[in-house]
Amino acid sequence: MHRGQLSISVIEAGVGVILIFAVTMMFTLGVPTPDTETPQLDAYADDVATVLTNEPPRHGGETRLEEVVTEDASEREYDALESRIERILDDNLMYRLALPHGAVGYERPTELPAGRATVPTIEGEVIVWIWYV
Repeated sequence: MHRGQLSISVIEAGVGVILIFAVTMMFTLGVPTPDTETPQLDAYADDVATVLTNEPPRHGGETRLEEVVTEDASEREYDALESRIERILDDNLMYRLALPHGAVGYERPTELPAGRATVPTIEGEVIVWIWYV
């Protein structure tokens, strides 16, 4: 009886050829490396934002972050804010904190990957940028 069926050994050979071809292509083309820098930098930025959001104020306001976003308090607090952020971060990280009425930190290079966290406040949005040195 010939019903036009493929034998099992022919099917197994076909699957084997496809498997060998797939493995060969993986080694030839390579596997793309995952982006591990940006998610880690985002985590650092979130950490800075969380600390500043939950920290008590030095002079007035409900939190440290709400204290520094006001127009009159922001310049008075910039040095202490820079010092606090530098204590939070490792030495191999740089930062920029964009406030509604100014900024603290370093100019952010656009050619480097950077992490970002955004915190809404009554005065406006605060953006934390973190990148590797």
